[in-house]
Amino acid sequence: MIPKLIPLSRTSMPPLDSVVEELCSTQSLRPVLHQTLHNAPMPSLESLQEIMSRLKAVLFPGYFGVSDIHVESIRYHMSANLDSIYRKLAEQIRRGGCFAQAEYAGECSCCEKLSAEKAMAFMKKLPEIRRMLVSDAKAGYEGDPAASSAGETIFCYPSMRAMTHHRIAHELYLLDVPVIPRIISEMAHSETGIDINPGATIGEEFFIDHGTGTVIGETAIIGRGCRLYQGVTLGALSFPKDSDGMLVKGIPRHPILEDNVTVYSGATILGRVTIGAGSIIGGNVWVSHDVPPGSKLVQQTASNTQTGTLIGKA
Repeated sequence: MIPKLIPLSRTSMPPLDSVVEELCSTQSLRPVLHQTLHNAPMPSLESLQEIMSRLKAVLFPGYFGVSDIHVESIRYHMSANLDSIYRKLAEQIRRGGCFAQAEYAGECSCCEKLSAEKAMAFMKKLPEIRRMLVSDAKAGYEGDPAASSAGETIFCYPSMRAMTHHRIAHELYLLDVPVIPRIISEMAHSETGIDINPGATIGEEFFIDHGTGTVIGETAIIGRGCRLYQGVTLGALSFPKDSDGMLVKGIPRHPILEDNVTVYSGATILGRVTIGAGSIIGGNVWVSHDVPPGSKLVQQTASNTQTGTLIGKA
């Protein structure tokens, strides 16, 4: 027997009125209510996901997007994708500016013009982004015995997914585009477990082996040919605060890795320290000081400490 549904009476609703009152109170709303400049729409995650899908198809044709591309028709596919990317990206940059109440978003017609200019400036960086990513794929293939080809690293490896997002987000970051670079970075973070701030500067031929739990901070600088393993942190020490107790932002606070540095799993490097070229940082080492070029830093043996011990040249 099907039970009879009894509609809720109005007498059952009043308890919710008190919840509404509390949630709509000024004290409750003030820290969470967000209104964009000019009441513009928020940046769209769906549109940014589409932009990233199209960018991957442009950067790696045949791997992503249409899989049966022929050389004779590649210009058609490329042109269509680039046109769509440009238009959608300009709109998302505009929305990001309104979200962050950026200076360029103060007046609508100016905002649209500057957003389009930033989008076009980014589009002109795509050949260089592809060149850098090709070098990353090469590093992944040459640095991992399990990789059967550079193509496998492009299509399968979390390092390449994270770096594709990062190199795109970083160029937008350099163009002072608010919010959008962070959203793009967080897409890769949620998919791969690799957390790279869009502000980090990373040289070519970069590879993160395995990758889960790797963190690279905003002001980190990584040279050419560097390699990290899972669980590596390139982070900052305690942040300085101003007289009002607010964190001081915009100062270099993350490590510098010179060329050809390898950092093994679980290592933590903190502060504006420099790891010299060609150095090897062993697993689970805690580093908060400069390391000379060509060094090898490992845990002390037969000790509970995780302070790195210099044992000689790499």
